[in-house]
Amino acid sequence: MLSDAQRQEAAEAILGAERSHKVCPQPSTTWPGMTLEDAYDVQRRWANARIAQGARIIGRKIGLTSRAMQQASKMTEPDYGVILDDALFDDGARIPAGAFIRPRLEVELAFVMGQDLSGPGCRVHDVLRATEFVQPALEIIDYRTEVPRRIVDTIADNAAFGAMVLGGRTVRPFDVDLRWIGATLSQNGTIEETGVSAAVMGHPAAGLAWLVNKLAPLGDGLKAGDIVLGGSFTRPVDIRSGDVIFADFGALGAIGVSFA
Repeated sequence: MLSDAQRQEAAEAILGAERSHKVCPQPSTTWPGMTLEDAYDVQRRWANARIAQGARIIGRKIGLTSRAMQQASKMTEPDYGVILDDALFDDGARIPAGAFIRPRLEVELAFVMGQDLSGPGCRVHDVLRATEFVQPALEIIDYRTEVPRRIVDTIADNAAFGAMVLGGRTVRPFDVDLRWIGATLSQNGTIEETGVSAAVMGHPAAGLAWLVNKLAPLGDGLKAGDIVLGGSFTRPVDIRSGDVIFADFGALGAIGVSFA
């Protein structure tokens, strides 16, 4: 367990890495006894510092929702972070690649909440009932710490969230079978990844149910208007300046962005 001073030092190191675009040492290397509780508190301190600088929290992201990623991270459950308003892009955006350290891109679904939702005991049907609509999304992930990373390093680093792109067609959660949303991800005209949304814990809403139950002991939950990234159903693709990305979600439309 870290002291308050050590948690604050870890948060400031990640803030410094974000500003300088140079990775910092892993918190778990500096403090080998770091726990998950420490890591989420470091994340909270990082977020509070960004809010003090003018950013606003507009939602949450869920990571490590696939079994393969959990095994690679030696983790038995997902993790979560916050989404800030200054990291939101729309379909067609030209995104500065230099704003990130080593950006990678994933295909996801975004849930926009129509009602507050809290646990414990939240299930998939509760998530669907509280969701106003679902929309295609891309997540740019970016690590601010050195490798190799432990799960506590990723959590402290806001679950590696870099930015989010929204686009395509918005649908009501009961209008389509959300388990079978397929997508292809093209980079500079070549399809690099394909996936189906059932890869996210069997149902993309399952991650939101997990998150709501995880937040319940903290007296927290999801709020109406929150945007929640449910987790990737493709492997991440490395991004470089000059890349053109096109994600085709079939009946749900497409998202196209380029990187300057």
